[in-house]
Amino acid sequence: MRAPQFIRTPGGEELVVLSRADYEALVTRAEEAAEDADDVAIYDARKAELAAGGVVLPPQVSAAILRGESRLKAIRNWRRETQRHLQIKTGISQGYLSDLETGRRTGTQETIAKLAQILNVPAEWLS
Repeated sequence: MRAPQFIRTPGGEELVVLSRADYEALVTRAEEAAEDADDVAIYDARKAELAAGGVVLPPQVSAAILRGESRLKAIRNWRRETQRHLQIKTGISQGYLSDLETGRRTGTQETIAKLAQILNVPAEWLS
């Protein structure tokens, strides 16, 4: 990093001249700092939600969600259920369950309540 050059305009404004490499390094550091701040804000918000009695998913379910599974699929697998078994127990078609898991469709409150009851979880876990 070279020393910056300071220039004063006729109007008294002070300007700083940097090399492009130094400028790009500063921009990169600023972006990383902003991303870190966003992560801290998300963490703080989640911690506050949990303190207020928010949804606390089992670690296995959270890990599956982080791997990209939907909440419904992660919970179904955690409960060791197949779509076919849920179809039999709930009367909800396997195709519709698949659509719910992939996000192609959203379930009604009645459907979510039925699935929550069969999976023995709070309905909020599936919302």
